[in-house]
Amino acid sequence: MTRIKRGYIARKRRKKIRLFTSSFRGAHSRLTRTITQQKIKALVSAHRDRDRKKRDFRGLWISRINAVIRENPKVYCIYSNLIYNIYTRQLLLNRKIVAQIAILKENCLFMIANHIIKTKNPRRRYFGKV
Repeated sequence: MTRIKRGYIARKRRKKIRLFTSSFRGAHSRLTRTITQQKIKALVSAHRDRDRKKRDFRGLWISRINAVIRENPKVYCIYSNLIYNIYTRQLLLNRKIVAQIAILKENCLFMIANHIIKTKNPRRRYFGKV
């Protein structure tokens, strides 16, 4: 039988993986088996940390709002009351926006809080589960 030389397909696949891991250190960017393992590990970490980043930012916004609210106890003393009242009045303010208002313009946050306090509590209507 004649000698069969391997085609370029396998080399092309390895080259593509090697380009992905070219910035890794040591054997993680040189050895083919290690490269494939590190690529899988990197993609898993990236997928996991995208969700973690959302979680971390939400915690940051909550702590910022809480810190500003506790500085001025005249309006609200705790964060949960403010968020609950924003929710029941159906204001279109999420935690990110409220945190930005709290950091940049504290007076505006306290104006919103005072307005919420002055308005009468609407009736609670439940449509399905809460």
